Amino acid sequence: MKKIRIGIAGLGFIGPVHLEALRRISGVEVVSVYHNNDDVQTKAEQLGVTRYYQDYDEFLAKDALDCVHICTPNFLHFEMAQKALSAGLHVVCEKPLAITIPEAEVLLRLAREKNAVHAVHFNVRYYPMVRQMRTMREKGELGIIHSIMGSYLQDWLFLETDYNWRLEPDQSGESRAIADIGSHLIDLLEYISGLSIIAVMAEFDTVHKVRKKPLVPVDTYSGKLLRAEDYADVPIHTEDTAHVLLRFDNGHKGSITVSQVAAGRKNRLALEILSTEKSLGWESERPNELWVGERDKANGQLLRDPSLFHPEAAQIISYPGGHNEGFADTSKQLFREIYAAIRTGQAETEWGFPTFADGLRELQLCEAIIQSNSEKRWVDL
Repeated sequence: MKKIRIGIAGLGFIGPVHLEALRRISGVEVVSVYHNNDDVQTKAEQLGVTRYYQDYDEFLAKDALDCVHICTPNFLHFEMAQKALSAGLHVVCEKPLAITIPEAEVLLRLAREKNAVHAVHFNVRYYPMVRQMRTMREKGELGIIHSIMGSYLQDWLFLETDYNWRLEPDQSGESRAIADIGSHLIDLLEYISGLSIIAVMAEFDTVHKVRKKPLVPVDTYSGKLLRAEDYADVPIHTEDTAHVLLRFDNGHKGSITVSQVAAGRKNRLALEILSTEKSLGWESERPNELWVGERDKANGQLLRDPSLFHPEAAQIISYPGGHNEGFADTSKQLFREIYAAIRTGQAETEWGFPTFADGLRELQLCEAIIQSNSEKRWVDL
């Protein structure tokens, strides 16, 4: 079987995550990487990749690639995906798909014109418990969903001295907390519930209106205390926290809270789904447990075990019960579906993974949320 040849663009946090997941899938090979930094050779060698590039056009032209994974800062996604698609390659893109809705529309149209497999890395869908909740809903076990409460909390930007390119709108876009981690949460709400969000009411809060940006490479001073003169005060124009009320197309409601300044919450996405049959509770920091709330009998706790799951959900479980699976496994399961579609030539109508259409949907939702915060009113979609 001829291996599918893959290139990865971007070697920050998420690029190596893609690489490690791809190495756990048969029939594919990561042959080259692109990274627009002088340390590209060092990073490539650390990751065990022999071919590396600082020029993106050269990266696309050489090595006979079949697919590119785009793992660069947000503002680069559109141009890089457009070039890869125009070169006849399949594309897997980190979220957000683009910075603007028109850009995402162009990418979706181009991918379809080129008959390319196109996917967005909404990997949180691939926790087995998430698939189990969706399957329970599809089989009618939940009845009518009448309320959804969700949150996504992190603390990596808790201090005023915490700094990253995501704080700069020219690189990350007009929204931060919502567009960055909130997009995962919103995608999950619609994916599990089968409902569409038709209106939003949002309120943003910027806790640190001025942050201290390091003027020296932080890695160079690892383990050392930076001095006051090593920082520059930078005004912040994106949100640390967002609260959003939701209206669904079945007439019921929901709400979400997203924060990147929640001390002690390292990466906690949590959901509570209330329906006419039962309630479900799940959180990403304890991904192998699902709380099931009942009215007339004892509450239950479902543990991740393929023998206890619906077959549709058990398909994305690799190990027996008690052998925990987590964050790294979500990308593996997503990529398995993507590369099965590439290998078999499966039609887009048969794909189950998140596509550029889902990426466009999230941009539409995020734009409505940004507009609602700005205009202090409900915004319809």
